[in-house]
Amino acid sequence: MRKSKPKKRNILPDPRYNDILVTRFVNDLMLNGKKNKSFSIFYDAMDFVEERAKDIEKAPLDIWKKALENITPQVEVKSRRVGGATFQVPMEVRPERKISISIKNMILFARKRGGKSMSEKLGSEIIAAYKEEGGAYKRKEDVHRMAEANKAFAHFRF
Repeated sequence: MRKSKPKKRNILPDPRYNDILVTRFVNDLMLNGKKNKSFSIFYDAMDFVEERAKDIEKAPLDIWKKALENITPQVEVKSRRVGGATFQVPMEVRPERKISISIKNMILFARKRGGKSMSEKLGSEIIAAYKEEGGAYKRKEDVHRMAEANKAFAHFRF
C-alpha cells in the first residue's frame, strides 16, 4: 500500500457511566454533529430501560451491554467472485467490526421502530434485544442462518 494506515483515535469515556463503549454508541447515534442531543437520547433511553425493566435485577448499563452482546454476529457472508460465479462465502467477523455491526444494527432498528421519541424507541429495542427478540436480533439470526447455508463455500476464503 502506498498510504500508511490512519491512526486510531482514542475515544474519551462518557460523563455518566465513565464507559468508552457508551461514547462509541453515542457517536454512531449522532446526526449532524449534535453530540449533546445524542447523549440525552441515550441517557433517556437508559432511564426508560430502568423504568420498564424493574423485574430484571440488573443495572440499565448491564442490560444494554447484554443486549449488544445478544445481537453481535459471530460470522457474516461476503460475496466472492470465482470463475464467473458469485458465491456467498461465510467469514468470521473481526472483534472491532462485531461491536460496530451490533451498535449500528441496534440504532437502525430503533429508528425503524414505532414509538413516541427516539429515546423510547431505543429503550424498547434495548429491552427487546436483551430478551433475544426484536429486529436487530432477527438480523443477527438471519446472518447466521445465511452463513450456515453457505458453509459449503467456506473453502473460497482467502
